[in-house]
Amino acid sequence: MKLEIAVLAGDGIGPEVTAQAIKSLEAIAHSFDHTFLFKEGLVGAIAIDKTGDALPQETLDLCAATDAVLFGAIGDPKYDNNPGSKVRPEQGLLKLRKELGLYANIRPVKAYPTLLEHSPLKRHIIEGTDIAIYRELTGGIYFGKKTLNDEGTVASDLCEYSKEEIERIAHLAFKEALKRKKKLTLVDKANVLETSRLWRKVVTELATAYPEVQLDFMFVDNAAMQLILNPKSFDVILTENMFGDILSDEASVIGGSIGLLASASIGDKFAMFEPIHGSYPQATGKGIANPIAAILSVAMLLRHFNLNEEAAVIEQGVEKALELHITTPDLNSHQPLSTQKVGDFIADYITNPFDTNVNFENIHVGQSTII
Repeated sequence: MKLEIAVLAGDGIGPEVTAQAIKSLEAIAHSFDHTFLFKEGLVGAIAIDKTGDALPQETLDLCAATDAVLFGAIGDPKYDNNPGSKVRPEQGLLKLRKELGLYANIRPVKAYPTLLEHSPLKRHIIEGTDIAIYRELTGGIYFGKKTLNDEGTVASDLCEYSKEEIERIAHLAFKEALKRKKKLTLVDKANVLETSRLWRKVVTELATAYPEVQLDFMFVDNAAMQLILNPKSFDVILTENMFGDILSDEASVIGGSIGLLASASIGDKFAMFEPIHGSYPQATGKGIANPIAAILSVAMLLRHFNLNEEAAVIEQGVEKALELHITTPDLNSHQPLSTQKVGDFIADYITNPFDTNVNFENIHVGQSTII
């Protein structure tokens, strides 16, 4: 297969982790006889610095002309710490999602057996956790009308949803539930919000088309508690934009590091894949950023194009790295590896899965792995 991939590495650690994700894709291309062409574009703070725009039209055109987008991270303290900035890095990401129609954000949350001790939650609580969070991505309060009075003392943000917006992501969530444990939980605040009551009505009606799926409902405050108290009770979570943003970040503690969580943003025509972590500017250039979330994001990219065997090999490489403690300082404080060496190991596993254990010692004494 031949794929053209727009690479928007962005700010902070974005370029470092994205480079390791590309390394895994190149190893897949070599092992499975695919061709992946990478075309770079500017987004975020670096785009503002160079063009004055967080998402230049050239970048948007590039994304629309390629098969998929690989996204790194955006954000820079000089903008994050200045609430008066008229142009902000995150505006580029929000605009990209809206312009490409990326209405469904999919975030897998998994407790890896070898990392159970790294989670702040107790082992017996998180062991066996495997959740897919489906977050609506282009509607709700993030995109609603915003007002500020002339005195700057009263502000408002409109949260608005239509039946069509709810239906299209709900269909995807129900279909995913059919592939899994056949349970879907709609998370909302229907006791207070009119938009949440519409979500319940639309999803309940839609559920009749998926009789095999058990549908239940949970208020967002209770869902936030249950993610900590009993995460194994969830299979597929469906929710609106802001709730999904908060809950999926909360769920990152289950795995022990936000550096493990990948995501896919899907629309009817376009798709983008990215780690859920931020730009982590304090770590930029230090080689300590965890690249696994970015690498798992390209596994999701491959599955999007039905390259399931290839995606599975990447996932196996990640699991082998975790098993052998070939990880960055967030997961291995005693003998950490650099961002690049973790990426080298996983790429080596892809091309030489039966030799990887042999190469393990070479990695720790600083020698190169075979790519």
